[in-house]
Amino acid sequence: MKLGVIIGYEKNIREKFKTLKELGIPTCQLSIWNLNVIDDDALREVSKASEEFEIEITALWGGWPGPKVWDFVQGPITLGLVPKEYRNQRMDAMLAHSDFALKLGVKDIATHVGYIPENPSDENYRSLIATLQYIVRHYKGRNQNFLFETGQETPITLKRTIDDIGLPNVGVNLDPANLLMYGKANPVDALDILGPYVLGVHGKDGEYPTDGYRLGKEKPLGEGSVRYDLFIKKLKSIGYTGAITIEREISGEKQIEDIKKAKALLEKYLAE
Repeated sequence: MKLGVIIGYEKNIREKFKTLKELGIPTCQLSIWNLNVIDDDALREVSKASEEFEIEITALWGGWPGPKVWDFVQGPITLGLVPKEYRNQRMDAMLAHSDFALKLGVKDIATHVGYIPENPSDENYRSLIATLQYIVRHYKGRNQNFLFETGQETPITLKRTIDDIGLPNVGVNLDPANLLMYGKANPVDALDILGPYVLGVHGKDGEYPTDGYRLGKEKPLGEGSVRYDLFIKKLKSIGYTGAITIEREISGEKQIEDIKKAKALLEKYLAE
């Protein structure tokens, strides 16, 4: 397994690749939220920086337009492809991300789909599946994979969704901290359900929520409730050989400090 860091596209993207090189990180996931700033010049800038600093882009993390509230109250009606009010424009965004990934030579595209209904008879679930099938077929024609980032749904709901899509190019970008922070699952146990689908992994830590309105807190890796010693051992046992992409949702020097600590801790567990 290789280590990576998730980086967002900004005009100083070359500096971000340079920082990864200095940290000894060989891979990254590229996160794109603002589709308006991504043009051919921007993609050439990313490709050039990736080649210059020898950083492999393992996945494109695709954001979408419209409101987004990361909690248990507004989250279900604002996040991902689940809310019908925003579904068409967000479907268009995911098709645009396919274009970006194709130009970058990146095969895997990940996103949060939202709070997938747990009831398979829910009409909104059925219409969501149809939308996802359209997107995934489009990706399949380009030899691309669609990856669900875990968090807002239980592992068994996600497995059923993948089964109902019924196409081979669907996978999971497993974020162990999200499973805890949304109160959905223990990430080690979740691998028993989602293991065959895991094509990407985030290195992030967090805690279970303590009230019914707000997510659990994100924490520096090693200071939350994810048992990374057991999690990495389980990843090895299921044959996962991809990247573990460190994610720390803060900025500045503290972010770099926490990434360094995460790298050291993950390297320790990977060597065991």
